[in-house]
Amino acid sequence: MAVDINYLRRHYASLSDEALLEVDRGELVAAAQECYDSELKSRGLGANGQPAASGAPPDWFDEAAEVFSRVDHPGAAQAPEVEAARQALEDAGIPCHLEFAAMPEEAGQSRHANHVWRLLVPSQLNLHAMNVIDRDIFNDGFEAGWRSHLEMLSDEELESTDPEDVFCGLFDRIERVTRAYREELERRGLGA
Repeated sequence: MAVDINYLRRHYASLSDEALLEVDRGELVAAAQECYDSELKSRGLGANGQPAASGAPPDWFDEAAEVFSRVDHPGAAQAPEVEAARQALEDAGIPCHLEFAAMPEEAGQSRHANHVWRLLVPSQLNLHAMNVIDRDIFNDGFEAGWRSHLEMLSDEELESTDPEDVFCGLFDRIERVTRAYREELERRGLGA
């Protein structure tokens, strides 16, 4: 049976955003998927209400580094985290490109999880970008978890707790990156 492309275009265009996003793309034939994807793009929507992918790849795309990704699961609400990561990078002045990409087929992969959101930056900015995302997206949750942990401690346990001991790995990492930076400045004869 032939697919009526014009009918599909009109049908998807007639749906509300919510109804359009409820369509299970994985259940569609290739021609219907193309019409569906086109309608999502025209509305600035991605699958599951995700933000739309960025436009054409930037000139640095061939040497880009992925700093954040999320598998697209139909019906899952991941848009706030993906969009928040992109917004955090833009607010920090870090150029980024959001891509909605097909995942390579792998054994045991769910037929519904076949796409991934990838947030890319110029490769020389990858460490800065990952840390901006940590700071602006994940550190609030980390702090809340730490606060909950502290609330569960007895007075004696709390008084004997030293964050520098508990998070010795984080403190060591800060010390190491600072030392490496200073040594590189010195090696190049730069800085004070």
